[in-house]
Order: sequence, then structure tokens, then C-alpha cells
Amino acid sequence: MTSFFSDKLAIVGLGLMGGSLALALRERARCIIGMDLDPKTRDYAVQQQIVDYATDDLYTAVHEADTVILATPVRVILDLVQNRIGAYLRSNTLLIDIGSTKADICEAMGRLPIGIHAIGGHPMTGKETNGIEVSDATLYHGKPFVLCDTRRTTPATRLRALGLVEAIQAMPVEMDAERHDRVVATISHVPYLLSAALMATALRQAEQDEAVWTLAAGGFRDMTRLAGSDITMISDIVSTNRQAIAELLAHFRVQLALLETMLISNDQDRLRETLKPMRQARINWTKYYERR
Repeated sequence: MTSFFSDKLAIVGLGLMGGSLALALRERARCIIGMDLDPKTRDYAVQQQIVDYATDDLYTAVHEADTVILATPVRVILDLVQNRIGAYLRSNTLLIDIGSTKADICEAMGRLPIGIHAIGGHPMTGKETNGIEVSDATLYHGKPFVLCDTRRTTPATRLRALGLVEAIQAMPVEMDAERHDRVVATISHVPYLLSAALMATALRQAEQDEAVWTLAAGGFRDMTRLAGSDITMISDIVSTNRQAIAELLAHFRVQLALLETMLISNDQDRLRETLKPMRQARINWTKYYERR
């Protein structure tokens, strides 16, 4: 794998993820340009030396860059790729995004002008809090970073993207965009909707008995954590992965109906046998996660 270095690196979107990438790549770029529409974010990024220069103009940020990272919400990425950025980039520029869904973005990247080295990316990491103020150079350390080829991905594109992932000390995982979207629907997007549904159920119950909030503790906190996710970000994500999410929600309804049937019929033996492999699967995954 080639060692990553950028003469001029542009990061579009200076939130938690973009700011953390800038910090992680500080020693791997001669100059880092940040692009963000929020003047306070831009000022903070420059004052804290997270970037060398910050602008609210896309052309200014990217037209001389040899590497461009799109770190905005998914629908903004789609708009940039479909309507704007292709006319601004030099030939041989590496373009990578870090959006949470990949099929739509990678398809759009495949229509960019020939010569732009475009590849889809998705780092599997984050924090509950957003904003450049909580940027962390170690955010990506040891975390999976998915790479998805597009029609504009060449062998050189792939090697350079792998070098970037290695530079931030993440673990590269290569897969096609459709497979990625099916997998993350299972482990991220559907869990968010289930978390929100549980929160909605608790809200309704609390209207009848406020003791719901008095007695709620760690288990409820853990199960509803995702319901506190940023609404703009999550709505972009689920709206660009509708089919995979809908299919999984149908499977979930079947599982829930089976458990409901056992409860109503008071079939304790069958319920116990049904829950055993689920518990063991959770234990096995936890061991794997802790070793990773």
C-alpha cells in the first residue's frame, strides 16, 4: 500500500467527522482547506489550526486540490456530486465521500467526468455530540472504513484511498455499494428506527403514568440512545436506503410477532428456547467486537 500524502487536501463539511479527518491527516498534507457554510465553524477551524484555510465557496476550496473529501450530510453529498463538483475538479483528483449510504452516491460518482478518481467511503465511527468543537484525531483509530468502487475507480484510485484509510489508522473494508447499504441497514438504520419507536411508545405510556421516567434507567437509556441522533442527518440516511430498510423492518415484524404469539399463549418453554440463540449471538459478537 502506498503512503498517503496530499499537497492540497480539501475537506467539504467541517463537523465532527470532517474536523476529525483534518486533525488525523494534519501531518499527511502540506495544506488543508476546509469548506463550510457556517462562519463560526470556519473561524474555529482556522483558530485551532485544524485547517490552514477555510472558505464558504466550493470552487475556491476544491479547484486546486489533489484530494477532496466530502463530509456533509448524504443529500448534500448527492447534490454536490450530481450538480456541482465535477466541473470544479482537476483531472487525477481523488474524490472520496464519507456518507452513511453508498448506492446513490456511488452511482452519481460514476457519471463524473473521466479523469476524476472517485470512490465511495463510510467510516463506521462517530460520537453522540456533533460539531467541530468535539473533533478528535483518534476518532478513526481501529474503526472499519468501508470503500466502495464506482465507475470512476481505477487501481490507482483504490491504492490512494487505501493509503488515506491507513493514514488515519482505520481498518479498510472493501465491498460493493449495494451490499454496504444492506449491511448498514441491519446494524445502524433499522436500529435507529426501532430506538425511535421505543421512545415514542414510552412517551405515550408516560402520558398515563409519569413513573415511566422515574424508573427508566440504564437499559432504557441504552435502547433509546439512537433516538437522540441528529434529525437532518438520519432523515437523509434513511431516505436514501429505503428499500433495504423496508425489507428489514418486514423481517423484524415477523420476529416480533413470533415473540408476541409465545407471550400470549404463555409458551414459556418455546420462548426460552427461542431466546437462547439470540443471547449467545450477542455474547459472541461482543467478544469479537472487544478483540477488534
